[in-house]
Amino acid sequence: MTGEKSKFVNLILKQEGHVTYGDNNKGKFLGTGTIGDKNNFLIHDVIYVEGLENSLLNISQLCDKGYQVTFKSSTCEIRLPNSQEVLLMGKRVNNVYLLDISHPTSIGCLLNQHEESW
Repeated sequence: MTGEKSKFVNLILKQEGHVTYGDNNKGKFLGTGTIGDKNNFLIHDVIYVEGLENSLLNISQLCDKGYQVTFKSSTCEIRLPNSQEVLLMGKRVNNVYLLDISHPTSIGCLLNQHEESW
């Protein structure tokens, strides 16, 4: 879920209740849609919540869709289903793992140069 409307590639607005947080505060449910980079990585069924300051990702839902999620002491990785390709990497800041979905990781050639020393 996120409170940033600009992150959505598509969004269906609908006001259907509230989301209750762990501290029993509530956020107004404003719609659902898809976020991410429309060319590389999309996360579907994201809830748009009024006033939510940080985006939250449900790891169990990613696992249910076949993604492989690995947590280490200072990093985390999300891999495509049945692949070793790292799709997203995160870093741990205090007790929270932060992911930047606007810049997905792609294993590939970042420099194409013909030189014998390479």
